[in-house]
Amino acid sequence: MVSRDEFVSRFGGVFEHSPFIAERAYDAGAIFEPLTSGGVHAGLTTSFRAANADERLGVLRAHPDLAGRLAIAGELTEDSRKEQAGAGLDRLSPTEHARFTELNATYVTKFGFPFIIAVKGLGKDDILAAFETRVGNDREAEFATATAQVEKIALLRLQSLLPES
Repeated sequence: MVSRDEFVSRFGGVFEHSPFIAERAYDAGAIFEPLTSGGVHAGLTTSFRAANADERLGVLRAHPDLAGRLAIAGELTEDSRKEQAGAGLDRLSPTEHARFTELNATYVTKFGFPFIIAVKGLGKDDILAAFETRVGNDREAEFATATAQVEKIALLRLQSLLPES
């Protein structure tokens, strides 16, 4: 069996800057070998869902704004950088960037966490359309949507690291 330290080192960043998710999943005995994307995701997701509301909010807040200042400054995690680049968010026109910046500010002010979407397979227009729709949600609905997107992002990241379930 992989050691706790190895597991947390390898999967602690699957939920953005939140290694406690991997630590708790491992400590709860929710991780089984052989390690597969589906199996590890199930263990991590169970741990994430068991976290209290403030902890889950912290996970949401650990995510960067889409096409935001961290991206411009080159300070995204490697996973986030690749995900945003794959969706074309690193190649926005000045007008598009201004719209993302405006939506990011409105969204964070309204909900208290950044807009989160699993961008794999989406283009900037798809993301912008989702952004414009979701900013109209109430906080409870958006918290649920954002946490579901975090879980989807985690699965996509695990699928790039491990064999399918």
